[in-house]
Amino acid sequence: MHLNLWAVIFFLSTNISIAQVGAIPKGFTRIFNGKDLKGWHVSRTTHQGTTPGVRVQDNLIVLKQNPYGQGGVLLSDKKYKNFELYLEVKIDSFCNGGIFLRSTESGQAYQVELAEPGGTGNLLGEMLPITKGATATDKARVWKPNAWNSFRVRMEGDLPRIQLWINGRQMWDITEPVNDFTAGATGGMIGLQAHWSATYSAAAAGFDMSNSWRPGASHRFRNIAIKELK
Repeated sequence: MHLNLWAVIFFLSTNISIAQVGAIPKGFTRIFNGKDLKGWHVSRTTHQGTTPGVRVQDNLIVLKQNPYGQGGVLLSDKKYKNFELYLEVKIDSFCNGGIFLRSTESGQAYQVELAEPGGTGNLLGEMLPITKGATATDKARVWKPNAWNSFRVRMEGDLPRIQLWINGRQMWDITEPVNDFTAGATGGMIGLQAHWSATYSAAAAGFDMSNSWRPGASHRFRNIAIKELK
């Protein structure tokens, strides 16, 4: 009886976790179909690198450096202005990446950092000095190391108000006092970044990012969905 009880508990816990896979919030539309990269493309102009290792495997987007030292950015074909974005991420340690918001083709964007250990959940600018950043000070309360974690970002307004939730807990809610984009752009693409770790361009020469990506490591993404806001 004791063994049977543990078997039942294992069966139920396993099935609960399976049932949760593939769940996205109500009202959101998937922008990654889980089969291929239809609706997405690799930036060929970003300083991060133009040949990242991007593949779909087991219904996930797997993003790596390729060759080692050169990263890149995977961008949505469609541009978005006011939206809520939902996605689940599993990031290897000692790898620096990010979720780009309203990105240009060259990767200028507001960015939610993905870096463990590091500043996961912080709001930064990528090739974009932003007026007001944010720090995910409550991340430790909900973060699941070496596991899947959900990110929900809401962005709206010409002077963008940006909010972030990790695993359902709000990390920050800020409104930029100015629009930081060149020429005041109010829309752009969703981007997934693998940071470069080798200096190979004049733009990168001023930064030492040699420890920003571990050899053979990757960031994984699933259940990417969006809800456009009026």
